[in-house]
Amino acid sequence: MTNNLTGAVIVVSDRIVDGLREDKAGPVARRLLADAGVEAEVVTVGEGLEEVSRALADARSRGRRVIVTVGGTGLGPRNQTPEATAPLLEVRLDGLVTQVLIQGLASTGQAGLSRALIGLTGRGPGDALIINSPGSAGGVNDTLGVVCPLLPNIFERIG
Repeated sequence: MTNNLTGAVIVVSDRIVDGLREDKAGPVARRLLADAGVEAEVVTVGEGLEEVSRALADARSRGRRVIVTVGGTGLGPRNQTPEATAPLLEVRLDGLVTQVLIQGLASTGQAGLSRALIGLTGRGPGDALIINSPGSAGGVNDTLGVVCPLLPNIFERIG
């Protein structure tokens, strides 16, 4: 039931916004979502609670049902993507977070430093799945490699 699901990829990076680094992970996220039947736009915002919160609210207000944040899950002072995400989640999917961690640890011990969250804004039609992913292409592959195959199961249950 991923038909007609729309998504948003929110790339969270001060360095990309400032033109100091190329976004390699956002296009990976968009491609993996497209492969799962979710057409997603990619937007880039700076790090920090306010910018990420605004981007999440904007995606929700436009009816995006699969929202992937890329970046801002680490330990730095402006890495506040999980803090922006947490108040929006009615249903946390900690089992998926654990699966992503296990997948990531197969590639790098640094996977355990991610504070990413995954969850639903509610349990009904119109509610969204929010997925925090690390800002690397590998982190996006690990995260969406776990979550994308489960999208039909998730959206069958919430409509």
